[in-house]
Amino acid sequence: MAEAFAFELVSPEALVLSGEANEVVVPGNEGYFTVLANHAPFMSAVKPGVVNVTMADGAASQIFVRGGFADVSPSGFTLLAEQAVDLKDFDMTDLEQQIQNAKEDVKDAEGEKKVAAEKNLAQLEEAREAVKLATGAVSH
Repeated sequence: MAEAFAFELVSPEALVLSGEANEVVVPGNEGYFTVLANHAPFMSAVKPGVVNVTMADGAASQIFVRGGFADVSPSGFTLLAEQAVDLKDFDMTDLEQQIQNAKEDVKDAEGEKKVAAEKNLAQLEEAREAVKLATGAVSH
């Protein structure tokens, strides 16, 4: 049996998940990384994507996160997410609307505001692809 470690996933709205985990796979800025018990301490930015969690009791969760920060320490793993939604409750229609709004923002913006709008659009599109991949939806 795999060794467990303390894990918390927190969003501004709530404590999304808390307990003993065996494995957590996270979309880091440099690529996905896996945290297991006794992982070396480190910190990482988190990009939009799906976090896969296997709890010590065998329960598995897939949680969409829209960016954030990961902190692995000897006391456990804390993931602070800008937004976190259980994948089974995720609203793809809402995300598509956010993408359409972001495209309009890019079209209307200039200068530094355009750069920020383009970054936001890229994050939303990356989030859409991550959700499609996690749910098995085919990308066109």
